[in-house]
Amino acid sequence: MLAVAVLAAGKGTRMKSALPKVLQPLAGATLVERVLASCEQLQPERRLLIVGHQAERVEQQLQGLSGLEFVLQQPQNGTGHAVQQLLEPLNNFSGDLLVLNGDVPLLRPQTLAALLEQHRSSGAAVTLLTARLDDPSGYGRVFADANGSVSAIVEHRDCNDQQRLNDLTNAGIYCFNWAKLAEVLPKLTTDNDQGELYLTDTVALLQPAMHREVADADEIAGINDRLQLSQCETALQERLKRHWMAEGVSFVDPASCTLSEDCRFGQDVVVEPQCHFRGSSSIGDGCRIGPGCLIEDSSLGASVTVLYSVLRQVQVADHCSIGPFAQLRPGSSLAEHCHIGNFVEVKNSSLANGVKVNHLSYIGDADLGASVNVGAGTITANYDGVRKHRTVVGAGSKTGANSVLVAPLTLGENVTVGAGSTITKDVPAGSLALGRARQLVKENWSTQLNQPSPQTP
Repeated sequence: MLAVAVLAAGKGTRMKSALPKVLQPLAGATLVERVLASCEQLQPERRLLIVGHQAERVEQQLQGLSGLEFVLQQPQNGTGHAVQQLLEPLNNFSGDLLVLNGDVPLLRPQTLAALLEQHRSSGAAVTLLTARLDDPSGYGRVFADANGSVSAIVEHRDCNDQQRLNDLTNAGIYCFNWAKLAEVLPKLTTDNDQGELYLTDTVALLQPAMHREVADADEIAGINDRLQLSQCETALQERLKRHWMAEGVSFVDPASCTLSEDCRFGQDVVVEPQCHFRGSSSIGDGCRIGPGCLIEDSSLGASVTVLYSVLRQVQVADHCSIGPFAQLRPGSSLAEHCHIGNFVEVKNSSLANGVKVNHLSYIGDADLGASVNVGAGTITANYDGVRKHRTVVGAGSKTGANSVLVAPLTLGENVTVGAGSTITKDVPAGSLALGRARQLVKENWSTQLNQPSPQTP
């Protein structure tokens, strides 16, 4: 059996943030959510999150994760004290305990699987993850022999000058035999520079103690401040883009683009510079995105082109063209071969096959039938000051430039709306609708303007 405990009780004062450190965002997910996701493939029987600072806020953020147990550490007196809080909830547990840190978000599932496998096959009481760093400052040093047997871990602040020359560092990731750990946890003392209970002190009390060295030191990067958060973001973005380029996606300038881990891309997708993908976006085969696009929680079919535009929570079918400078807002869907041009906003609307909204228009709360052609400057006036109303435009209809369709309104199929019209009543199929004031022309107006004013007596 396997239990996973994530340490997430710290304040994270160096982040200088009202948000708990473990809830800081990284490539579309919080730090602690990434840590929890890294161990999903291990299928643990128990998952425990040790919380302390702003515990209610952390619990609220993670309330949607089924089977997650919250354990309160109050006050926070070190990592050893945190794991001591598990003695009661794991009183009847028999198996292994994997301890992770809520601020170490780059661990690969394969790394944790290898750590667990080595721990179980070796029969160790504890197996810890280690890494060799060019600059190990701030990390605890691991002292081990050539066979991987660990004799001690010494925190950086407690190391003497000779010990600090050791570049084998403790990643803060442990796999314990829980029964053996439970025996030694009460023996921890605060005899150290910080006056805290260190989980690392259990290693000297447990035999055999082994370590596994991680190949990619970036995986064990911890986050204590904004700079380290930025460095982890860079490392994760590099990892994500390398993966998708290996799957057939071309990034013209990878460094200028960002992805979330839940994004999916088809083959032969071209991503131009300054494009950003958020949430669970899906980009189909042969799409060309950018430059300068933001796509969030949206699905694009095959061969879609998007240029200098923002798409949020929308569905776009194959062979559509969007932009430049368009905004597609939540609840909108485009069928195949739609064209959305420059300075067009579409909100909570459904556009059927072949609809064209080429420029300078607002389409809100509307349903447009197949092959509707929306003239420049057409507006659906969907809000009466209290409620939103829908506009329905039948297939084959077209609006002239600078038209206003005042909802609730239905235009039948093949309706033509004259330029400059304000339409307030339903229009039957095949009709011409005009709703503008009669043109008034006063001849010789400029001559009259130039006449001198009459003299006042």
